Amino acid sequence: MYREWAFGLDGAVVWSADAAEEDRVTHVLPDGCIDLVWAEHRMFVAGPDTAARAVHTPPGVVYVAVRFAPGQAPALLGVPAEELRDAQPELDDVWPGRGRRLAERVTDAGHRPAALAEALRAEFVRSGYEPDRVAREVAARLGRGDPVEDVAWAVGLSPRQLRRRSLAAFGYGPKTLGRVLRLGRAVALVRDGVALAEVAAAAGYADQAHLTRDVRALAGVTPGNLPRG
Repeated sequence: MYREWAFGLDGAVVWSADAAEEDRVTHVLPDGCIDLVWAEHRMFVAGPDTAARAVHTPPGVVYVAVRFAPGQAPALLGVPAEELRDAQPELDDVWPGRGRRLAERVTDAGHRPAALAEALRAEFVRSGYEPDRVAREVAARLGRGDPVEDVAWAVGLSPRQLRRRSLAAFGYGPKTLGRVLRLGRAVALVRDGVALAEVAAAAGYADQAHLTRDVRALAGVTPGNLPRG
């Protein structure tokens, strides 16, 4: 069972997923987020994906993680998001010393989500973390479908500067981030039972054929097969 909740950190949530009784494969869709994940006594970074990722979970594995909103994790990790794109490196390779310390604290606490939240708060204090407010504004504007050039001028950047800033913050250029966030809007509408023609219009696609092409490219399935739960 998957659960998530806020833990008082701007731009992030804690989540956990209970152990399965048998082998399972979950298809995780790209969402622009970066997660710090504890599983099987180790911590790794789930970087921003450009397409759906098939995750195999053996029986008995429990996940505890923090998910950062698009553009927020690089300010903490000190690593450009484009270096983490489509990758899942060990946290200690990205954050030397801290990754191992976090994994040990969560393991010692019985992989409780609260233990990860407490450990991360301590690391945030040490690092002087501050949310990336420009990245937040860019994600919000692209998330509602604003044109890239309009977004650039709104945050005081040229389109070229926005692209460089986006690669560092999100791991994608702004056009790709816009497509990923639009996919998220489509998934939410499908889960609400909205008809596909209406999903296309409401999520910002040109038509249903455009919806089908883009969803297939990013999610690897047709819109009718998007996850509904």
